[in-house]
Amino acid sequence: MIAEAVGTALLLAAVVGSGIMGERLAAGNVAIALLANTLATAAMLVALILTFGPISGAHFNPAVTLADASQGGLPWREVPRYLLAQIVGAFAGVAVAHLMFSEPVFSASRHARAGISQLFSEFVATFGLLCVIWGCARLRSSAVPFAVGAYITGAYWFTSSTSFANPAVTLARSASDTFAGIRPGDVPGFIVVQLAGAAAATLLFRWLAPTLPKDAAFVVVSHSSPTEAKHER
Repeated sequence: MIAEAVGTALLLAAVVGSGIMGERLAAGNVAIALLANTLATAAMLVALILTFGPISGAHFNPAVTLADASQGGLPWREVPRYLLAQIVGAFAGVAVAHLMFSEPVFSASRHARAGISQLFSEFVATFGLLCVIWGCARLRSSAVPFAVGAYITGAYWFTSSTSFANPAVTLARSASDTFAGIRPGDVPGFIVVQLAGAAAATLLFRWLAPTLPKDAAFVVVSHSSPTEAKHER
């Protein structure tokens, strides 16, 4: 739980903090601000998955946790604790970012992200993220951290919503009236389509690659202690 909370907090600190920094330094150039936000988020994701993967699986995302549990990778009894840790960590990360940049600790976002195109974009973003996770975990597990970072880099730019793809991130960003924010009223729709995208990708890869290889790495989806992982190998 601590690994999931701290990892999610650092991820949100990177998302929100780089958004604030990018907007302040870009002198009104939104493309430059988004580029800065993208690179910081993707780099942080790679680092955090490599760091916390051996401990908790480095989900940092309720959609990933629920997908993992649905395939037997995580006991359902652990799911509520994972979700709680991720949500608490996400809000803590927003608060940390705000404090670093002298913003109010929490403030309701006024950044509108509404409409069918935005919702479809979030479905696509989360579907793609889970495809990358499931595909790499089954077929090339050591590449998961780098593949996730690369995917998020691309998804920030090819989706109209800038790829939240994470219910905990979405909830927490509603409490940030900054470049990275989302209006609280737009949050429920985002979360619904994110979970639907994750479910669709999970079903697809259950058919495409139904079993994990015996030497699958213990990051993102599978997880165990370093000692257990060494013994399994």
